[in-house]
Amino acid sequence: MTRTSTPSLSSPPSAALAGRWPLPYYAVIFTSVRAARDEGYGDTANRMLERARTQPGFLGIDSARDGVGITVSYWQTLEAIAAWKRDSEHLAAQEAGRRAWYVAYNTRVAKVEREYDFAAT
Repeated sequence: MTRTSTPSLSSPPSAALAGRWPLPYYAVIFTSVRAARDEGYGDTANRMLERARTQPGFLGIDSARDGVGITVSYWQTLEAIAAWKRDSEHLAAQEAGRRAWYVAYNTRVAKVEREYDFAAT
């Protein structure tokens, strides 16, 4: 299950968040500060999202940016994460990011063993 569309204003608040999956699973937390240069970033980010969605073990993604960007992608296994990290197109996008789009970034990998939800009704 992955989030495939942006919820409408009439959707419940929980629709804006990626889905629930069998525990445990893994989260790759990418925190970044973008450079002023933006040329090609949006197209590449969209292409990487579509490519990630086709990868075995990909579960979903949550992303937000307000100065600092935080993108959390969810994966079934550490092996799936490693395969995505080695993907040739993803490697090229990472290099472009270091060269042009990011001032700084940090990547963390965490095992999700519990999760809690709330949604106002």
